[in-house]
Amino acid sequence: MLLCVTASHQTASFELLERLSRTPDDVASTLVELTPCVQGAVVLATCNRFEAYVEMDEPVTAAGAIGVEAVLEAVESATGVSAAELDGAYAVHSGRRVAEHLFSVASGLESVVSGEGEIAGQVRRALKSARKDGTTSPELERLFQRASQAQRKVKNVTALGRAGRSLVRLALELADSRIADWSAERVLLVGTGAYAAVTLATLRERGAENISVYSPSGRAEIFAAKHGIRPVLAEDYARTAARSSLLITCTTATEPVLGPEHLRRPVVGAATAGCPVGAHSQLVVDLGMPRNVDPAVATLEGVALLDLETIRLHAPLEELQATDAARTVVREAADTFHVVGERQSVTPSVVALRSHIFALLETEIDRARTRGDEDGKVEQALRHLAGVLLHTPTVRAHELAATGRAEDFTTALAALYGIEPEQPGAAASATA
Repeated sequence: MLLCVTASHQTASFELLERLSRTPDDVASTLVELTPCVQGAVVLATCNRFEAYVEMDEPVTAAGAIGVEAVLEAVESATGVSAAELDGAYAVHSGRRVAEHLFSVASGLESVVSGEGEIAGQVRRALKSARKDGTTSPELERLFQRASQAQRKVKNVTALGRAGRSLVRLALELADSRIADWSAERVLLVGTGAYAAVTLATLRERGAENISVYSPSGRAEIFAAKHGIRPVLAEDYARTAARSSLLITCTTATEPVLGPEHLRRPVVGAATAGCPVGAHSQLVVDLGMPRNVDPAVATLEGVALLDLETIRLHAPLEELQATDAARTVVREAADTFHVVGERQSVTPSVVALRSHIFALLETEIDRARTRGDEDGKVEQALRHLAGVLLHTPTVRAHELAATGRAEDFTTALAALYGIEPEQPGAAASATA
């Protein structure tokens, strides 16, 4: 049984998501260790969501409730966020709903900006991390691999990718209202990770030329040399920040890396209401999660702060046709995922029935041979009869599986023939 516990920008505050995203690495391993019926776990932690995908041992009574409780306990252990704090801030998906949800997430349909592209890579990295930690399972592997396939199909056959925009692009579009000439802006980029590289490329697309970079972790010189911009040393950081007209932060630091002390003295009551990108001398764009910028910088005279929560409020309406087409692709992909999964689940029962029938067949063929079946016509007739007898049960097994009733076929085999199909993992366990 698949289960997903999700807290996102749709259900939780950005402050809560910040706390969840600070130390997500131990959640999956803690989950697997906590509860024996948890067969695998993959955690997806981004700036807009925190999700735990879990495979439960389905025969366990109340597996869903046990799984949710285990997730909440693991989250509290790893992040310090208690179940009480999460109450009302998360949603639970189980069974068939899990695949459609993940496929939607991977395709950018559940993002702040519909269709944004960064989430696809984050989904792939979540699976890679689970593999590294040894917490994934065969069904979770299949789920996440199919999610990537669904995302690529959405991108290729719908206009969602063209309609949606990344958070970086949206933030810079919001900044357009105050920037007449991007080439004249003095830009300070704080951060040197993959997200910083995307930000730098987007800045250059808009014509920005005067760009410097600072790294709280000391990697500014390497990043600057690779991308042809100026590095900023730690002792020059505050001075450069105060002189920059556009500051963009995108680090993985768990504490703010930019505060009032790096810019100007706060002026009480100077916070500007309304659109954050009006006529200001400095614009600070905080793309970090947890937040990279102390909210107090918004109280500085002439400084505007644009953070992820504000970006969400300014996100454009979804282009309905593109979104509808994408959701159709996602639903079809989820349906296919379940049909394949159910067919796989009934396969041991079909194999068991065929093995039973063919064992009886070989016995009868041996008997016919001892009675003088020299031309093999009796054997031929018996084999044909076995094939005819197996055809309808096999077709019916797959039909039942496609509607989620594979267990009915297994139960019927046990009642009629006393057959108990071998589970997929049993042979491997015995071999080990």
